[in-house]
Amino acid sequence: MGDGRIHIQNIHNKQEANVSLFNADGSLNQSALNRIDAVFGFPAQETGEHVSLRLIFMLDYFSDLAAPGKVIRLSSGYRSPEYNIKLRKDGKIVAKTSSHIDGMALDFFIKGVRGKRLWEMIRKMNCCGVGHYGGNTVHLDAGRPRFWEAATSKVDTNESDYNRRIYLSTEFDRYRAGQTVRLFLSSVSDFGFGIQKKAALMNDSEGNSHLTDIEIQTKGPSDCIPINNRSASHSIYLTLPRDLKEVRYWIGLDFCQRPFEQMPQKILSNEIEILSSR
Repeated sequence: MGDGRIHIQNIHNKQEANVSLFNADGSLNQSALNRIDAVFGFPAQETGEHVSLRLIFMLDYFSDLAAPGKVIRLSSGYRSPEYNIKLRKDGKIVAKTSSHIDGMALDFFIKGVRGKRLWEMIRKMNCCGVGHYGGNTVHLDAGRPRFWEAATSKVDTNESDYNRRIYLSTEFDRYRAGQTVRLFLSSVSDFGFGIQKKAALMNDSEGNSHLTDIEIQTKGPSDCIPINNRSASHSIYLTLPRDLKEVRYWIGLDFCQRPFEQMPQKILSNEIEILSSR
C-alpha cells in the first residue's frame, strides 16, 4: 500500500473522494470506503460489500510511486453485468468476464503521467492485471497477474468461456496467523458450480506442496458448497491456523459439480504473506 491516503475523481459523474483509508486507531475508515464506492459507482448497499480493498491499496501504492499527491482520474469503475454486455454489443474493447463487474478494476489516468510509463511500472510488479490501450489511461485490476496492450488484449475472443479463466484472490496480500481470510472468485463466465468444503494451504506457487487443509466457513452439511451467483463467489471465508510460520503461502480450492469439462479442477490464489499472530 501507499501512504494510506487517496484522492480520486470520476471524470463522468464528478463524484470525488479525498480521504484517509484508516482511522487514527488503525481500523479501516468505513466512511472513506463509502465515498470511494460512490466514485466507482459501486452498489455497496445492494451487494453488502465495498469495491475491492486490494485494488484500492494497490492504486494508492502505484499512484504514490508515479505522482504523489496528484488526483487519480477514474474513467471507468464498476460495471453491472448488463452494462458490460451493452458495451460489448456496441463494439467497445471490453472483456466478457471483466473484473469491472466484480468491483475489482478501474481505468484511470493521472495528469502529467504518461500511460505507457504507468503501465510499465505496474507490470514489473507482477501483482495484478494491467492493460494499456494507448494514450494516458491504464486499466488496473486485482485479478490474475497479467499485462496487455490493445493488440494483445484478446477481449474479442472466447478464451474466458466455460470458466476457463476463473481466478481466486484474497482480500489482502498480508495476514496474521489465526486471522480470517475472505476469498473472491472472479472472471466467472457461468455460475452453477461448487467448491469443496476444505481448502488447501500450499507453500509453492505450483500447488505441489500441500501443508494442511482448512475448512471453509459455511452453513449446511454438504461437502460441495454451491456457487450459484456473484454474491456467493465473493463470500468464501476461512480462518488461518495459528501456528503458521512467517513465510509466504497460497490457498487452493477444488471445484465440484463442474458444468464444463474445460473448467479447471482446482485453482490457486495469489501469494499471501503471513505475519506472527502476536
